[in-house]
Amino acid sequence: MAQRVVDWQSVAAVAGRLAPPGPAMTREEIGDLVADLHFSAKAARDPVASTARLSAPADGETLVVDRAGWSASNARSFGILIDPVINQALAKRPDGPAAIAAAARAVTAAETGAVLAFVSTKVLGQYDVIDPQGHRLLLVAPNIARVERELGVDPTDFRLWVCLHEETHRVQFSATAWLADWFTGSVRELVSDLVSDPGSTLDRLVDALADAPALVRAVFAGPAEREKQLGLVDLIQTPEQKAKIEAITAVMSLLEGHADVVMDEVGPTVVPTVADIRSRFSARRRNGSGPMDRAVRRALGLDAKAGQYSNGARFVRAVTAEVGVDGFNQVWSAPEALPSPAEISEPAAWVRRIHG
Repeated sequence: MAQRVVDWQSVAAVAGRLAPPGPAMTREEIGDLVADLHFSAKAARDPVASTARLSAPADGETLVVDRAGWSASNARSFGILIDPVINQALAKRPDGPAAIAAAARAVTAAETGAVLAFVSTKVLGQYDVIDPQGHRLLLVAPNIARVERELGVDPTDFRLWVCLHEETHRVQFSATAWLADWFTGSVRELVSDLVSDPGSTLDRLVDALADAPALVRAVFAGPAEREKQLGLVDLIQTPEQKAKIEAITAVMSLLEGHADVVMDEVGPTVVPTVADIRSRFSARRRNGSGPMDRAVRRALGLDAKAGQYSNGARFVRAVTAEVGVDGFNQVWSAPEALPSPAEISEPAAWVRRIHG
């Protein structure tokens, strides 16, 4: 068996140990929360499909997880996504797997686990398109409970509102047969490019493993933060590789922005307090939880993630205003119809290219 660059099981174990359990809840409250989230996930399906005007299968697994469960799922997916291409390139080195010292692997697992532990306290939900067991919707129960309490919003409405966003992601990928393969293929292609030259880029990647904090920051940082530190952008050698990162970022902006738009358009019909929820949630997204939280979010690139929501939502609203929902849905017709980074910022350019 090929030796892994990162021990993802150790990553998951570290994350599970470090992440706090979440708000105090009785066994009955936990049971009600889990049942309510499963109910809300199902209740979100028809309104989302109707509003988005996308047809998707009604089936699909929904898992209500704790923070450790979310971390374990993502660690497994990361390994599935990047291990094959890194190990293939590593095998080309004369020293092969021995190039990665066991100590460096252990430190990297610890650092990556710490990052996952932090992020696991922030994520409300996620649609996993990488797990070989099938695409799955993950809802992180303790985080949803914590945020609804902090915002002081109606719990039933908030849970359904969160599920509207995550269900939109399920519809995006389920209604567009090629999208999951495009996404995972694009990420694998980027990783393969980064490590394809055993005489240069891979050497730098291997050397970077000795500086685990820098590598972890690189993996999770946003575009602006990457420019300030050792990271993937520093390892990229060509304009073509930089363009690939920008293209993936543009599609992430599209997906997140579209989910935000759909959840808010569905909202008034099924979530009576949606305006209050959106107002309070947006303020929280802008401000974070405090100076330390904001500093860590910036270091990990989570502020850039928040920017994806607003940039993508502006694109979706502008295109829909010009050509309607069905005209916007041409974005799902083929990989060539996805917006470029420039078009995310200038929706009219996408409309001209696609609709003439």
